[in-house]
Amino acid sequence: MSSVAATSHGHGDSDDDPIAVHHELTQTNTGIENKKLMMWLFLASDCMFFGTLISTHLIYRKLYPVGHIEEGVVDITGTFDIELTSFSTFILLMSSFLMALAVSAMHKGQIKSFRNNCIGVIIFGLIFLGGQVYEFQHFYQEKGLSMQNSLFGSTFYVLTGTHGTHVAIGILWLFSLLVYSYSGRLKAKNAIDVEIAGLYWHFVDVVWIVIFTAVYLVEYIV
Repeated sequence: MSSVAATSHGHGDSDDDPIAVHHELTQTNTGIENKKLMMWLFLASDCMFFGTLISTHLIYRKLYPVGHIEEGVVDITGTFDIELTSFSTFILLMSSFLMALAVSAMHKGQIKSFRNNCIGVIIFGLIFLGGQVYEFQHFYQEKGLSMQNSLFGSTFYVLTGTHGTHVAIGILWLFSLLVYSYSGRLKAKNAIDVEIAGLYWHFVDVVWIVIFTAVYLVEYIV
């Protein structure tokens, strides 16, 4: 697979011509830009990875619904702060909305709008991570839930901690794009790079919705 060389349309600087840029990026053997195809393949593998972590957590919860015999009864609903987690979930959903606006702005070559929305995504992502750090600290210090003394704790921390790591990587990625934009080298022709970062961020948000439903909300239903 290889991209076809850029096609001149006689508009002067094709870097800022959305039509020329789109034409350049979609001219591949698959009809999908190579960078975007690679990201879809990565997200597919990551989807299976998270599926394994979520399944492991749910299986252990099914095997030991009231806690392992050596750890005693685990009062999960008494440990969770569902109001805080619901707020964090709302924040992450709003960040996904801002990410969509940032991608749209970059496609239109509106750098200032991209920066404003990108900063919003980063701030919302940091708020989410702050809530997760507070949650972990609260569970460990005040509720005594750790990876060593509880099967629920070990699968919970691994699952949500892995997701938090993905959020942190996304924040660093967006921050690097933001810094790059201030160098003056991020233009409409680079919109595919922002779009790929957006795909990653939306994926992380969708995974969290599944985790929030399967790990948190299900405890109040069953």
